[in-house]
Amino acid sequence: MTQFAYIIDDDEAIRDSLGYLMQSRGISCQTFPSAEAFLETWDAAFTGCILLDIRMWGMSGDELFDRLIERECQLPVIFLTGHGDVSLAVSTLKKGAFDFVEKPFNDNQLADRVLEAFKLDDERRQTVVSANRRLALLTPREKQVMERILAGKMNKVIADELNVCMRTIEAHRASLFRKMGVKMAVELAQVVAAAPGKRRPEPLA
Repeated sequence: MTQFAYIIDDDEAIRDSLGYLMQSRGISCQTFPSAEAFLETWDAAFTGCILLDIRMWGMSGDELFDRLIERECQLPVIFLTGHGDVSLAVSTLKKGAFDFVEKPFNDNQLADRVLEAFKLDDERRQTVVSANRRLALLTPREKQVMERILAGKMNKVIADELNVCMRTIEAHRASLFRKMGVKMAVELAQVVAAAPGKRRPEPLA
């Protein structure tokens, strides 16, 4: 699947310059004149990274970032700014931005960061695929037990809630840990967190 650098900037000259830079490094790209234009086009299947101007007419880059977080967009975001706003840089990085680059930027360094963001995006997607494959191996009962383990409940409590003996829960726990490739509940939580959406147990007949 082709990865793209999605360039979002209300300055046409900047868009053209970044587009040329990406193409000169063999990086596929798409450009957008506003945050609104990108949101109208955005799809969860997008791969690559986002180059996002922090200050634009209409919706700002920071506001777009918040919207993308709400939509569970996992694309790495590299913010671009000519204002040197350190506090805003810290804020966006804390919210999960990949990087924050001041204009004027070094062309080669920026292109290198885009390629690093591509690598991160690819690794994230492989992790999601792996997590989904493991979850698909679980039986409906194992998913019910898993949800309760993730809620911090002890085996005895889970057994009482599901109206089975504790040995049965221990067997289910051992089986689901083996299928998920984990040894502890904290590792289980990390694998489940990598899968998109809320995983609910299937109801039993």
